[in-house]
Amino acid sequence: MTTYNIALNFEDGVTRVIQCDDDEKVTDAAFRQKINLPMDCRDGVCGTCKCFVEKGEYELEFYMDESMSEEEAEQGYALTCQMIPESDCVVRVPASSAICKTAPEAVEAEVQGVDKLSETSFGLRVKLAKPINFLPGQYVNLTVPGTDKHRSYSFSSAPGAQEATFLIRNLPGGFMSTYLGENAKPGDALTATGPMGAFYLRPIERAQVWLAGGTGLAPFLSMLEQAAEQGADHPITLFYAVTRAADLVELDRVNALAEQIGNVTVITILAAEEDTHERKGFVTDHVKAEDLNAGDCDVYLCGPPPMVDAVRAHFGKLGVEPVNFYYEKFNPTEEKAEAA
Repeated sequence: MTTYNIALNFEDGVTRVIQCDDDEKVTDAAFRQKINLPMDCRDGVCGTCKCFVEKGEYELEFYMDESMSEEEAEQGYALTCQMIPESDCVVRVPASSAICKTAPEAVEAEVQGVDKLSETSFGLRVKLAKPINFLPGQYVNLTVPGTDKHRSYSFSSAPGAQEATFLIRNLPGGFMSTYLGENAKPGDALTATGPMGAFYLRPIERAQVWLAGGTGLAPFLSMLEQAAEQGADHPITLFYAVTRAADLVELDRVNALAEQIGNVTVITILAAEEDTHERKGFVTDHVKAEDLNAGDCDVYLCGPPPMVDAVRAHFGKLGVEPVNFYYEKFNPTEEKAEAA
């Protein structure tokens, strides 16, 4: 018997990964693991359990046309009460995790080390009590050791690894920044709760344009790790924009993964006037209409809100609309820790 991983993405951003046998229906597997997917008839008649399968192969048993049209089936919709997987799958569930009586999972973790990558960023390495099956691009909430606070960070490591890594901006006075810069030591305990987020890598079916602002590089490192493992049949262009040359952290890793994948172009951009670099300014100064492959591309963007808004406006000026545009805004401000 073969068992497949089924990632259930709920509309509130929570993801839970369940295991489903190759002779088991997805709804039954979810119920077995205490997740109540929307369901009424369980016979392929009512359509209540209709979900969208973003990735994976599966077989559908009996269902009536009234529950799901032929057109919907061709688009990738499936009735989970009649869906038997033939590979790992990613399923978008049109309901919240609360309605389905599930929640993000809390996993205990232990600090392995902190690397000061630059004046503006840290690399955090933690050992998880058990691997977290996230989708590359997703995030978890990490507790700040010694406080009752938590902060949200995207994984920069490959999914399913026992050791997870995070790329974290150094915000002077912030709870996490203060901990990482002054108090962190190997063995410190923390909790990772998740995974969460609708910003994750979908199947690579066309040209990819990835835009990273500062520590917004983190999810793309995870995406590159997966592409290096699984391969990519379409070109990937990564624009990596930072303020100063010293902020171009993890570039050796990016270039190594790009070389391993084979069809990745890495473009770096600096905003600071005092630094010398081939490309200066903002990402909108360098993304041209031809980079968007006449709109036949998927765009992923992770950066601060002004960058996201500027890129969206820039695409409008270029007159090019990508097939898909996924973005994650992160707020660079953080509540400051009180002085001792």
